Amino acid sequence: MSIMTPCTTTSPAKAWLESLRLRTLPLAFASIVMGSAIASLQGVFHPLIALLALLTAGLLQILSNLANDYGDAEKGSDTPDRVGPLRGMQKGLITAPQMKQAIMLTVALTVISGVALIAVACQKPSDVLGFLILGLLSIGAAITYTVGTRPYGYMGLGDISVLIFFGWISVAGTFYLQAGHFDWIVMLPATATGLLATAVLNINNLRDIETDSANGKNTLAVRLGPLNARRYHTIILTAAAICLAMFSAAYVRHWTGWLFLLAIPMLAIHIHRVKNAKTSMEVRPLLEHMVKAALLTNVLFALGLLLN
Repeated sequence: MSIMTPCTTTSPAKAWLESLRLRTLPLAFASIVMGSAIASLQGVFHPLIALLALLTAGLLQILSNLANDYGDAEKGSDTPDRVGPLRGMQKGLITAPQMKQAIMLTVALTVISGVALIAVACQKPSDVLGFLILGLLSIGAAITYTVGTRPYGYMGLGDISVLIFFGWISVAGTFYLQAGHFDWIVMLPATATGLLATAVLNINNLRDIETDSANGKNTLAVRLGPLNARRYHTIILTAAAICLAMFSAAYVRHWTGWLFLLAIPMLAIHIHRVKNAKTSMEVRPLLEHMVKAALLTNVLFALGLLLN
């Protein structure tokens, strides 16, 4: 997932920066902030654990971005007629062997960061084993979204993967690492954060629906079709807001727990604009708008918990 902007890369250095897609990192960080904020609501917060979790999440996002570029380039799904910009590999500024090396390096850095996080946060052998497995699954999911003979992103499974890894695992996992125990109530904001990230992916896929369909990339938006993909977008954003409201109503006793409501008008405007955007070019600017709306919602909710 990334904020796609017009691209005029003329050097390998700029091509690498574009492939890293650093603008996507705030969405990866949002789930860590959310999990830490919920832990702080219970009076537990460990800065070093939060910092290592942020570093690991950022590296996983970069790994996903690099693997995405590699997979799409190898399969030829990023063509010159797509609405989003072409990246370094598609324009010949980064070779396949170079990208493979970058992916391997990022995997190594992610493993180092993840192991450090587990060493600092986990006390029980069962927790160590559990988070090692989750870490390996996260690395595998980041790579196989577009890489391999049967990438799940080409089968319409990207949305559920984002919900699981950007929401359930990231938020609930961060909470567990901070608090040392699991609480089912955490799954409400975890689901909301995952759904907001899924909405970003859906807008990205809605924008590319025509070229993805033509090149065999059967995202969920392609499978649903333009009209139902827009309806689906409304449903997941509405569900995200409901999850946050349910958590605040059941668990937060202070008005700051409802700060996220300040983001609802932006989400409503976004839904209206998505419904009225009939072409891929009209959808294109809505990707950045969705990213900002998702970040605002997450930040306001987390801030409300911290103030509480």
